[in-house]
This record gives sequence, C-alpha cells and structure tokens, in this order.
Amino acid sequence: MRRAAIVAPVRTAVGAFGGSLRPMRAEDLAAKVVEATVQRSGVDPERIEDVVFAQSYANSEAPCIGRWVALHANLPITVPGLQIDRRCGGGLQAVITAAMSVQTGAADVVIAGGVESMSNIEHYTTTARWGARSGNQMLYDRLDRGRERSQPTWRFGEISGMIETAENLAGDYGIDREAADAFAARSHHRAAAAVASGAFDAELVAVEVPQRRGEPVVFDRDEGIRPDTTAVSLAKLRTITAGGTVTAGNSSQQNDAAAACLVVAEDKLEELGLEPIGYLEGWAAMGCEPSRMGTGPVGAVEKLFSKTGFGFDDLSLIEINEAFAVQVLAVLSGWGLKLADVDDQLNVNGSGISLGHPIGATGVRILTTMLHELHTRGGGLALETMCIGGGQGIAAVFRGV
Repeated sequence: MRRAAIVAPVRTAVGAFGGSLRPMRAEDLAAKVVEATVQRSGVDPERIEDVVFAQSYANSEAPCIGRWVALHANLPITVPGLQIDRRCGGGLQAVITAAMSVQTGAADVVIAGGVESMSNIEHYTTTARWGARSGNQMLYDRLDRGRERSQPTWRFGEISGMIETAENLAGDYGIDREAADAFAARSHHRAAAAVASGAFDAELVAVEVPQRRGEPVVFDRDEGIRPDTTAVSLAKLRTITAGGTVTAGNSSQQNDAAAACLVVAEDKLEELGLEPIGYLEGWAAMGCEPSRMGTGPVGAVEKLFSKTGFGFDDLSLIEINEAFAVQVLAVLSGWGLKLADVDDQLNVNGSGISLGHPIGATGVRILTTMLHELHTRGGGLALETMCIGGGQGIAAVFRGV
C-alpha cells in the first residue's frame, strides 16, 4: 500500500468568536486556504482529484462544502468534493479520508481541509415548514443545540453539553481548579512564545477581511492568545457550574478559521515536483461513554499503538486538542502519564485554550502546526489526538521530514 504524504499544510490565523473574521463566511475562509495550498505547493490544479473538507456546523448556504470550495477556489470543474463531519475530529478525519483514497490508489492527489465560522452559525427552527396550529415556535442556537443533542437521550439521558462532560472528568480523576488553571496559563504562555519566535510564520495565510467602510483589513495573527494570563488571574473567574472546576478561562474558545493541505501518493511526489513535510503512519478512532467524551483519546491511542507498534517513547511531539484543561489532564492520567513526563513534547505551541478550537478546522490546524514544528526540529514522530462530542476519540501518528 502506498504511503500518503502531506504537502504544503497551511492555515488562517484563528479568529475570536464575533471577532475579526466574523464578516467572512466559512466557504470564503476555506477557499483562501485551498488557494494557498495550491500556490505554495506548486501542484498543477489539473492533477487534483478530490477535495475533502470537514465542517461540523454545516448548512445549506454552502452545501457539500468540499465541492462548493473546489468551485469557489477556481479549481477545474472536473475536481469533485465531499464533506466530512466527525465533530471535533472532523478535520483530522478529512486528512485521513484523503489519505485512504491515496493509499488505495483511487487518487494520487487530494486536497484535505477543515473550516468553521462559529461566528456565523445560525439559529433555526424545526417547526416552520408546516406551521404551528397555535402558540410560539422555538428558535434553536445551532451551536448550543449541537452540544446538547450529541447523543440519543433515550439511551444516555440528558447531557447539558460539553461542560458537563468536563466536570465529570474532573470528578473521576480528582482534577482540581488549581491544576486546570495552571494548565490553561501554560497554553497561553506557549502560544505567545510561538508567536514571538515566529514559529507560526511559515504556516499562516493572511486573509483580507472586508469592512463595511473603508479598505479590507489584513488578518494574520491568532486572536485569542492572552500572553499576560496567569493561574492567579484565571482563579478570579467564576466557574460555569456552581462548585465546579470549568471556567471560560480553562476551556477552549469558540472560533473561526480554516486549514488545508495536499495529500499525495509518495510514488508521485517526484513526478509532480512536490516536497513533502510529513507522512501519515497510522490512525484509529474509538467510541467512549458520551458523558465522558473527553477521554476519547485514551482508547483511540491504545488502539492505534496496538495496530502500529508505536509507543510514547517513540514520539517527539504529542498534541491533545485542549477542549478543556481538565480533559487534557484526564487523558494524560488515562494514558498513565503525568504532565511532567511529557511537558517538553505536549502542545508545545499551545492549542485550543489559547489558539482556539474552530471545530471542523481544528484537526488540520493542529496537523499544520505540528508538522511545521517537526520540520523545524529535523523530523520525528508526532501523535495528534482529539476528543469528540458524543463520545469518540481519534488519533493519528505522522512522521515529519
């Protein structure tokens, strides 16, 4: 089976909820990174055989966003596209799905990516089409509703949302507020250091954001990083649940962003004149109890390691998506590790708490940052993991060059 190479991974900077990228629709953000991937790689657009894109909060404004974006980015009409949704793991799944197409010989060159404009996720109703006999109609916030309905209530009961699942982990693993706040501060400090060192420069795509008045504004810097964050300042925030551990400060943000890469058959790299930055070595997905969705990476990594023979000692970098600080600490505990054991390898440039968590884009954003970091370090193996609402985990190992 052919190896799948990753070429020219790029991302937009991550916008805050309702922030600088709010005027940009998801399909516009996605088109920007597709165009940048094609340009930076130098691939002949005629050789692209599919576009696989993740979006967790899709709608009919840009249906089947992979195909929509292929057309929007002015790729040849013959380039098809599809849409992927594995919630938080969707972006990583898009890359994996593209890789499977390449590995099996169905395609030689595929664009994979993910996008989310959480600022533009709409409200909707389920009763308007046929009308209501009397009374009011409910408008649902698709963001909140998606979290509340991540599992069938007849089987698992009501779960108020992801915050409840995080509080469950805090109780299960004995993680206190102090530890959660300390980890959150760590995330911001590492992301701020990465910006200061220029670590993100090679992966970022500048976006011109239209304004109601005046010229477009160039957006090219992650908007959620707070360099002055400390555990002391975070301790002043109220917990979201009375007597709980989770606060807005030790949780991931809601964000807008897009990321993309080329996935190419290894035996076609020389012919196409493409330079890989990494290779997919293996992946696995696993289900878990929805009320403990944050532990999804524990089972996924166990399954991945059993299939590939890799172990933590083989890894140069480890990425956990930072849905919540307590989720990261719980996953480490589930792996039998302490933060001190992997402090130099884990989320070295920050993650969801500092950089943000634009759901469908996050997996490709993490991959992009991770592979560029590996490249700077001269290669090695890196593990990317995601917990997933509804009770799943996904994990993949990549080899950087």
